[in-house]
Amino acid sequence: MFTFFRTHQRLMQVVLLILVLPSFVLIGVSGYSSYTSNDTELVRIGDTALTAEEFDQARRVQLQNMQQEQGSAFDLAAVDSPEARRKLLDAMVNRNVLVEVATKEGLSVSDGVLRQAIAAIPDFQVDGVFSPERYNSLLSTSGIPIRAFEESQRADLTLGRVLGPVAQTAELPASVANLVDKALTTTRKVELLNFEVADYLKPESITDAEVQAWYEKNQDALRLPQYVDVSYLVLDEDAARKSVPAPSADDLQNYYNQNKSRFGRAERINLSHILVAVKSDASEEERAAARERADKIAAEAKQDGADFSALAQENSDDKGTARNGGNLSWISRGALPDMETAIFALRTGDVSPAVQSVDGYHIFKANAYEEESVQPFEELATQLEQEIRQQLAAQRFADMATQLTSLVYESPESLQATADALGLTIRQAKGVSREGLLDAAFIGEGSAQSSTDAELLNDPRVRRALFSSQSLAQRQNAGVIEVAADNIVAVRAEEIHESSVPAVDQVKDAIVERLALEQARQHAKEAGEKALASFKAGQEVADAKFGWERSINRLNNAGLPEVVVNAAMSADIATLPGYAGVNTDTGYSVIKVTGESAAELDPALKDFMQQQMRALLANAEEQAAMTALRTELKVTEQPAVQEALQSSDEEEQ
Repeated sequence: MFTFFRTHQRLMQVVLLILVLPSFVLIGVSGYSSYTSNDTELVRIGDTALTAEEFDQARRVQLQNMQQEQGSAFDLAAVDSPEARRKLLDAMVNRNVLVEVATKEGLSVSDGVLRQAIAAIPDFQVDGVFSPERYNSLLSTSGIPIRAFEESQRADLTLGRVLGPVAQTAELPASVANLVDKALTTTRKVELLNFEVADYLKPESITDAEVQAWYEKNQDALRLPQYVDVSYLVLDEDAARKSVPAPSADDLQNYYNQNKSRFGRAERINLSHILVAVKSDASEEERAAARERADKIAAEAKQDGADFSALAQENSDDKGTARNGGNLSWISRGALPDMETAIFALRTGDVSPAVQSVDGYHIFKANAYEEESVQPFEELATQLEQEIRQQLAAQRFADMATQLTSLVYESPESLQATADALGLTIRQAKGVSREGLLDAAFIGEGSAQSSTDAELLNDPRVRRALFSSQSLAQRQNAGVIEVAADNIVAVRAEEIHESSVPAVDQVKDAIVERLALEQARQHAKEAGEKALASFKAGQEVADAKFGWERSINRLNNAGLPEVVVNAAMSADIATLPGYAGVNTDTGYSVIKVTGESAAELDPALKDFMQQQMRALLANAEEQAAMTALRTELKVTEQPAVQEALQSSDEEEQ
């Protein structure tokens, strides 16, 4: 079913539209308002309202689809934020605005236009042509009534007529297009003089008074969210393998005997052949003649100095191999069972007598023969033990996983009983919050962030379990999470830390690092700006050597940061060289511009850029028109909106 969803995403969007945002053309605006009149209003839109029930239903479907798409990576806290809810609410309001306008203006779409639009949907086409059979089949498979689908499409097309003309009439001014072309193709030759932050770092210069002052002024920035210290058990194949006893000598020998074919090479022979073919319906006389011919060729092939390859090319009825001198390459036992006895009686250089088969008579020559070769048991003992333990560990892992789940819930007050029963070691980590792992600099020794299990502890499913009501309110084991097919973790919140500001001693090192970095950045900037002023005044700067000479434009930055490119391209070059300065991630860069040139924009790229600009302009005009429509319809948010926009985590708190 999920494969169907992924393959037909366009169709599934329509399904969601039908489920979440009922079309006004199906039940009418007035009927819809009556239907929802008893629900809490979130937004008034003209004569109608968007309700909390509608919004909650849309949000639930949205989250369910995200969970299906993202699987184990789905993190409710990350996607169900106030910002995400606001985006969904605005989209729903905009659609209802379009519904209201379309209804008042009496807009509609003819059956002909509807048919053309549906026929253009790729999901319903076979070899680029609309297929009624595929149309009916896909809708039936997805559970969408044809009438509901067509009315939904009609609604979309009708709503498109509200803002469609706005986008269609958006025109990109030629002057703007020319300016953009020029901005993209103008190339400047630049050199850089970098003042690196690293050269000005002096953590030892930061005083305790400065640390204390910064600490007192930045309490909000330092405040830690609610977090927990956790104990946890990890069950993986390594843990399962440790609980498996070493195999005995007899176990190793039996395993070796059963798998000898894997530890060596079977007997094999490199063959060439000559075929004297006999038809299945041949008479006795024909068979006798073929046998006589085969015996003659075999006798000739056995003579000293005989060229078997030439004989095969001249006489073999197997034309496919005859071209290669009859070569069949390497043959192992079982490949030619009806002739196996005769074939493996040969040794290197031997030629067989005529050998009868279902397709005639064969004369074989052994180009090379190799006996069966098996690696001695003694050389494989370590490998055999590892393989046996691996197989037993996989079985043991499944048994331990079942026990782990049962024991964690049977003894919810601690993980100790589970650890003792399964021979696992309880691990500890500190600083796991709802949003992620807290900075190790704030948490100190034993922080989850610095743990080798950091990725496991930061898994959204693990964090959700730790902050469930079962974990925090009932103080029980948080649960068992299958992080991967061969990795299961049981977790427990041992200590709950409410939101607080850590003591200054806990964060001193982090504050010193931050202040030293800020100070170094300021010094790098001051040095850079001083040098820049000197260059602009035509003065020399001691030990200042420009480097990194290269040509750049807005299409080719030559590996330079965007801020440097922007500064270089906007520098005043009324006289050359021109200079500019800019803060970068690593310090401060003084840019020397020594020349400028222009080029023609590639026609294909020019056309693409203009299409993109027209699309941006059309979108901007659509947004402006939508804002005007919302104002005209007096779209008004009700007090209940604020509550509806709160994320799930905030509601739980």
